[in-house]
Amino acid sequence: MNPQLQVMLQQAIQSFQSGNYERADSILVKIIKADSKNLPALHVLGLIKASQQKYQEAAELLSKAVRLNPNEASIRYNLAKALSDGGFDEESLVHHKKAVELAPNNPEAWLNYGKTASNLGRHETALICFDKAILVNPNYAEAWSNKGNTLHELKQYDQAIKAFLKAISINENFADAYYNLGITQQEIHCLDEAIASFKKAISLNYTLASASWNLALCYLLKGNLEEGFVEYESRWNRGEVGNNIEKRSFDKPLWLGVESLQDKTILLYGEQGLGDFIQFYRYVELVSNLGARVLLEVPDSLAGLVGRLGNVSQLIIKGESLPPFDYQCPLMSLPLAFKTNINSIPNANGYIKNDIFHNKILEWETRLGPRVKPRIGLVWSGNSHHKNDSNRSLLLSDIITYLPDHLEYISLQKEVRDTDRLTLESNPKILSFTNFLNDFVDTAALIGALDLVISVDTSVAHLSGALGKKTWILLPYTPDWRWLLDRDDSPWYSSMKLYRQSRNYDWVGPLKKIKEDLLLISY
Repeated sequence: MNPQLQVMLQQAIQSFQSGNYERADSILVKIIKADSKNLPALHVLGLIKASQQKYQEAAELLSKAVRLNPNEASIRYNLAKALSDGGFDEESLVHHKKAVELAPNNPEAWLNYGKTASNLGRHETALICFDKAILVNPNYAEAWSNKGNTLHELKQYDQAIKAFLKAISINENFADAYYNLGITQQEIHCLDEAIASFKKAISLNYTLASASWNLALCYLLKGNLEEGFVEYESRWNRGEVGNNIEKRSFDKPLWLGVESLQDKTILLYGEQGLGDFIQFYRYVELVSNLGARVLLEVPDSLAGLVGRLGNVSQLIIKGESLPPFDYQCPLMSLPLAFKTNINSIPNANGYIKNDIFHNKILEWETRLGPRVKPRIGLVWSGNSHHKNDSNRSLLLSDIITYLPDHLEYISLQKEVRDTDRLTLESNPKILSFTNFLNDFVDTAALIGALDLVISVDTSVAHLSGALGKKTWILLPYTPDWRWLLDRDDSPWYSSMKLYRQSRNYDWVGPLKKIKEDLLLISY
């Protein structure tokens, strides 16, 4: 190498090692301009770009370095890591595989190979990689924790817990391992243990907002609403917010039940799904009763329904400009504001009254024809984009055989998936009126004309419960927090009966029970 370039390279490396990346970058660019095949310069500049999260640039530089020396394990590893950090997992996997072939005794290389494989859903490969890292370094706490995550994904929960506990025994201050342990304990309904794990994770890293979020879900699932809704406010602190939660910014203060609302104007709005909006709409009356002028921002699809109800001074369709107000509160923070506990849930008997769309119910009864059998509404699938859809939705073909013939069945599905369309069209015992379900008012009126609604966990289930209609809900083994555990009723809706899986992904048990109960219905 040119002596001058050698001196410049040493200066760049010294600057890089001391953290002066800007000076190192400037020198390395000059070196590469003079010598485009300068391997050390390409390598170090690639590392700098990766540290600045400029992963595309880092990968280009490190790829050039790999072409110059394809058998240098450290360069190959750094390329693989830059690609993985940049989200290029498929390409990264190829280089990770080569990196561990070149340096099989590098536990970090095995760890990152496993992480990348896990990102791609290749959990068996990931498990092999983490075991290799542990074989090289048995006290590698991060490898044990990642092994636990992979075992969790493979539904090997007992083994996952052992891996997390091993990671914690190596590093008692490993906040992420406590958090991951809590997630697995939560999955198998060991809620007290999960709560302890999440609390420990938070004590070690108070910025770990996901731990606070899951702590809230554990409290709520246990029925400890007071502590649960306090922790539920942590949803705003999560980096990605996530879980379909929309974070809004207002220049007016959040109201959580402290300030007087007498003669004040408050904006109430939804932040999550339509079912959440319907469930927590019950609190609007309580806010109005405090002497407040209530502005309610509502999704367009629900405007026709809640616009007919009282206690709202002004209805605003989401997207329209907002009038002036003094305070604001998302609907799902209202249980905290009113200090709700399991015994003080308001309006459990139903808070949407049929008389507001009585004429539409009559239209549906005419459309359905003479009533000769009890009428049962069916909802078997929810929003396919919901993060938990695979756990909560069924195929229509899964439930057909559990529907006795002495009843009349009406589909309440607004959207029928392609996988269900042929089943629906070939089963005349299920009536479908999709073309007449234009909005939630139509759905509510149809529910009003029925005797019973059977539904998976969807917005229609909440609508049926809010109407006070007799409703049976099919729930996965680990349900959403609002359905609690180990009970067949709901404190949120007194007209509901819950049919639960006894183990993950097994709908046979609850469907058999529903069939038994349907056979008891007579007209």
